Amino acid sequence: MKRHAWLIVAVLLVLAWEWWGRGAAPTFSAGSIPAEVETRPAPAEAKRKQFGNEALSPEVASTLRLIRAGGPFPFARDGVVFGNYEGRLPSRPRGYYHEYTVPTPGLSHRGARRIVAGGDPPREFWYSGDHYESFQRIEARP
Repeated sequence: MKRHAWLIVAVLLVLAWEWWGRGAAPTFSAGSIPAEVETRPAPAEAKRKQFGNEALSPEVASTLRLIRAGGPFPFARDGVVFGNYEGRLPSRPRGYYHEYTVPTPGLSHRGARRIVAGGDPPREFWYSGDHYESFQRIEARP
């Protein structure tokens, strides 16, 4: 039994992490994003939700500006490689996608909102308000 105790603890930690991440899903606040950013329908090859500009918070625009400027980023994990293991985004080589936290007002942790940027420098942007369960493409004009 002691031999497998570490495995049981690891499984419980993973389950707790998943539960915590789903429970922290925020609601969208009203707001808009700058004129240089617009949303376009996502390609049909992946399961995604569609949101209008009015559903995106000002924090999304702020995070996009930080990404375009190259930082500095408020969270240590901002900029890490996003694996796209579930295949919800178009298939690209490993290292193409990087994830960034979109702050959620009132939370003391990272929350569930993310932007995934593709390319170096980033050429495509995807928003997830539900910790990668669905994505919305964000077209940023040059």
